[in-house]
Amino acid sequence: MIGTNAAGSAVDVATRAMLRKFGLEDKRDYTVVEFPTMRAMLAEKKVDLIPGVLPFSLDPELRKIARALYTQREAIGVTEMIVWTARKPFLDKNRAAMVDFMEDTLRIVQWYLDPKNQKEAAEIAARVTKQPAERFSWLFTDKDYYRDPNMIPDLAALQKNLDMTKDLGFMRANLDVKKHADLSIVEEAAKRLK
Repeated sequence: MIGTNAAGSAVDVATRAMLRKFGLEDKRDYTVVEFPTMRAMLAEKKVDLIPGVLPFSLDPELRKIARALYTQREAIGVTEMIVWTARKPFLDKNRAAMVDFMEDTLRIVQWYLDPKNQKEAAEIAARVTKQPAERFSWLFTDKDYYRDPNMIPDLAALQKNLDMTKDLGFMRANLDVKKHADLSIVEEAAKRLK
């Protein structure tokens, strides 16, 4: 039994891709179950494998009962699986507001990524999650997930990830990312910050 947060999610795709590298296929060689309580399901031996994502992978109780087998990067390389999208008519109608929104978002991302703000960022995370700030010493550091400071998606990685998602059966048709990508809004917003 393999645990996942949601079928077709980034960690689910990475898990299935890694298992496929070793000749294992869903429904033939293993069963996938979706649930939110990863550590409990592993501790109770209801599943044999779970994805461990930040911050849950740093849970001391999980570390007592589990060990890392591979990383997402080892499974599928560079990933770009979470992106913002909108339909062209919406963007055309609301372009000015979207550029303003992206400018604000870029400012926020760059503030959080600045090492001098890490302590305050950890305190914000602590207030939001009602957890001790010490648990967030990794947040927005080189121990965290990579975030492009200019919010430019890696279109080659996104294309590779979509192709893999289709190959694993989560999409029916091919999608040409470059044909549909328009980075002009984020690029225009970035120019305002210079």
